Amino acid sequence: MPLQKNFKLHQYLYNNEWKSSDTGNTIEINSPDDGSIVGVVPAMSQEEVDRSIIKTANVQEEWAATDGHERSDLLHKWAEELENMKDEIGNMIHLEVGKTLTAAKSEVKRTAQLIRHTAEEGLRTHGSFIQGDAFPGASKSTKAMVQKVPHGVVLAISPFNYPVNLAASKIAPALITGNTVVFKPATQGAISGLLMIKALVKAGLPKSVVNVVTGRGSIIGDFLVTHPEVDMITFTGGTSTGQHIAKKASMIPVVLELGGKDPAIVLEDADLNKAAKEIVSGALSYSGQRCTAIKRVMVIDKVADELVEKIKTNIATLKVGKSTEEADITPLIDQKSADYVISLIDDAVKKGATVVSKGIIQDNLIGVTLLDHVSEDMRIAWEEQFGPVLPIMRVSNELEAIDLEKRNEYGLQASVFTKNLEKAFVLADRLEVGTVQVNGKTSRGPDHFPFLGVKNSGQGVQGIGRSIDSMLRDKVLVLNL
Repeated sequence: MPLQKNFKLHQYLYNNEWKSSDTGNTIEINSPDDGSIVGVVPAMSQEEVDRSIIKTANVQEEWAATDGHERSDLLHKWAEELENMKDEIGNMIHLEVGKTLTAAKSEVKRTAQLIRHTAEEGLRTHGSFIQGDAFPGASKSTKAMVQKVPHGVVLAISPFNYPVNLAASKIAPALITGNTVVFKPATQGAISGLLMIKALVKAGLPKSVVNVVTGRGSIIGDFLVTHPEVDMITFTGGTSTGQHIAKKASMIPVVLELGGKDPAIVLEDADLNKAAKEIVSGALSYSGQRCTAIKRVMVIDKVADELVEKIKTNIATLKVGKSTEEADITPLIDQKSADYVISLIDDAVKKGATVVSKGIIQDNLIGVTLLDHVSEDMRIAWEEQFGPVLPIMRVSNELEAIDLEKRNEYGLQASVFTKNLEKAFVLADRLEVGTVQVNGKTSRGPDHFPFLGVKNSGQGVQGIGRSIDSMLRDKVLVLNL
């Protein structure tokens, strides 16, 4: 494989020291654009992971005992250092996960904003005071003080598609609340995650408050999630992996952000120009490699032809190419992912879907495929494609769309396009998803909004305030006066 000019062996963080694995084993990180080696990360052993977790556990009480404003100050300094490293980190995101340089640098900037907001919001956390006589028969002299205390050691596992933002969205709330962190970045995206932590060390991170582990999930995955010193797990990634973690992580809190099959439901009174624009943007940003991407369109028959034509027109304006070319549609993260997407397209075409438009297929670069007349017997109707494919399912009315959505195993988000807000509220009430977007694309939204999935799309609630809440537990002190 050809090497990028900045190719190097990166190290993991242990007790604020950058180290190579004693085993000498490494993992190559390849660019989605051309397969070149972006860098190499250590493939840690279970023994090395064990040392990292124990070290992090040993300093947790001391970190929790620091004043809240000191923890907040650290996060503010971290945000500043991230911005100072914006070009370096953005370039690595660009190389490592195939985002355009513009999008990659934007992710770093957004992450700094998230961290600053977390630093401020974390200072507003407080407990409560309960009087005993609020319950019949209880004494007025019995009072309860409800404190909010950290869980302890938080295992934060991030995905490849937002290797900095979705890592910081776990780490920052954990730190501001007095937890220590073991950070496991996705293998593809690990270098970007390591650089993000480099900024945190520069900001003055105390030793072992955050340790980073890198390696193969087959070797260290189960060891991490079942380690007795891990007190909470927060994970973003595939549904099957999340379900596996939930089963393994017995008796500790788990927050899961998993897959989605987000529908866009277009009613006959919708503004079709706006709907088409939002659908294309929502479905195809970062080549559809987002859990919140629109992954199927359910449109009323009467306006289906017109909507499909408008979507086709919007798709035709998208540039397909490498991320180095600032293209709209760039190569998928790896060949395995591309092969899966191609298999869904082939299945749909074999079963009678109409190919409205189809782009090039060159290794892991797949142009946009727009499929019309997608039916329930096609895999693309139900399986999460995570790629630039947009299936159109025609329905006779909104009740049929709701029925389709309720039979979906996922429940992350849905979009409803209509000028009738009363009807939008009715549909929103009936859809079994975490978030309903009205006349807008499905998206994570501002980082302080609650973000959640139901069914196989997740467990727990994120978003800055809710993420902070998830990092704390109640501890009750009862006073018998």
